[in-house]
Amino acid sequence: MKPFVYFDLETIPSQDPAILEKLRADVKAPATFKKPESIAEWLAENRETAAQEALAKTSFDPMHGHICTIAFARNDGDIEVCHAETVADERDVLATFFAWLDPYHSETLVGHYISGFDVPFLLKRAVILGVKIPSGIPRDPKPWDKLLNDTMVMWSGAKGSVSMDKLAAGLGIQGKSGFDGSMVAQAWANGEHDKIADYCKDDVRMVREIHNRFLAVGW
Repeated sequence: MKPFVYFDLETIPSQDPAILEKLRADVKAPATFKKPESIAEWLAENRETAAQEALAKTSFDPMHGHICTIAFARNDGDIEVCHAETVADERDVLATFFAWLDPYHSETLVGHYISGFDVPFLLKRAVILGVKIPSGIPRDPKPWDKLLNDTMVMWSGAKGSVSMDKLAAGLGIQGKSGFDGSMVAQAWANGEHDKIADYCKDDVRMVREIHNRFLAVGW
């Protein structure tokens, strides 16, 4: 059996002030506002909130968002974590994870929604940061790719979806402990790096337990 590599990553929004300034400039009043004074009033009241909401969404956009944490484990081994203290450390986080992967033997990457998010995000950030991508990571990941075991796809199919926490609950596996992905950006802003690292490690614990349930019945 090929080794399984369980992993999860956490992302944060763009930390570039120029991106936020551009998002502010791009905010437009709804089309229902016609008069210049009404438009100006709406913008004065809503521009900053709209820009901050748009900025938050860049955590899902590898063009501007950043990987702050990757947690990973091989088979039933200890869960390791590599975390960036600043965005300048992001390149080292990717390089450390890539170097940890076995360059000589094929490994199966396991995670929740990794075919749709984690692997594509990794690949694109590697391109932007100039980090050489290991051969074992598929360049065009598909839900059915043999180099991946995506637990969301395994449960819901290529077109379905289920959160990891919901799937864990359904299988009787301990879920998250009050901290979730929506809190990562604020935790980063607060300098709560250990909290993010612990959360990411716990996600790897969960996905490994879920995956082992599949393996136990010969999935």
